[in-house]
Amino acid sequence: MIVSHRHRFIFAAVPKTGTHAVRQALREQMGDEDLEQVGLFVDKRFPWADLATVRHGHLPLRQVRPHLGEAAFAAYFKFAFVRNPFDRFVSYCAFMLRGGDDFTQRPQAVMRHFLFIEPPEQHVLFQPQASLLVDEDGKALLTDAVGRVEDMQGSYDSLCARIGIASRSLDRVNSSQHGDYRRYYDQTLIDGVAARYALDLELFGYAFEGGR
Repeated sequence: MIVSHRHRFIFAAVPKTGTHAVRQALREQMGDEDLEQVGLFVDKRFPWADLATVRHGHLPLRQVRPHLGEAAFAAYFKFAFVRNPFDRFVSYCAFMLRGGDDFTQRPQAVMRHFLFIEPPEQHVLFQPQASLLVDEDGKALLTDAVGRVEDMQGSYDSLCARIGIASRSLDRVNSSQHGDYRRYYDQTLIDGVAARYALDLELFGYAFEGGR
């Protein structure tokens, strides 16, 4: 997550949505007064003790809100990137088994394991994207805008224009290797992902074949 006092924005880093590429680009616009929490490639912490103990930078907006105060939180432009949950889940499985060939050799078995047998409920990469972006009631989005991985560069350009900073071409960072997500699914897996990530599908308008 990045909190920029200079440019009055908050970037909520949703895992498996190209966040490292966005961070790299946004850092070029940051000043000494700006804050970031991140735990991969770079190790930075927020100045608030309860958040600084978290080992990663994928923090819910609702947890940062009280530290900034209601006036600043309301005034700052809050944004994130989101991704089709069916595509994101394939990326998660490939990422978790990177360095081996288990996912390549038996992708559906791996997907069933994470979905139905031993779901890693507390792992931030496994949790719904909406869990980082909704209010305390878990229903209303706290973001002012969301970019989409499906139009990563176009979304980033538009977000930069709204913030009032220069855009640039995004790098490809920390990506997992897999093919078109649709070829990994059968109906049981489609139903399983749809149930687990129902709020993501609803809030962000995705479906198995794509979305808005």
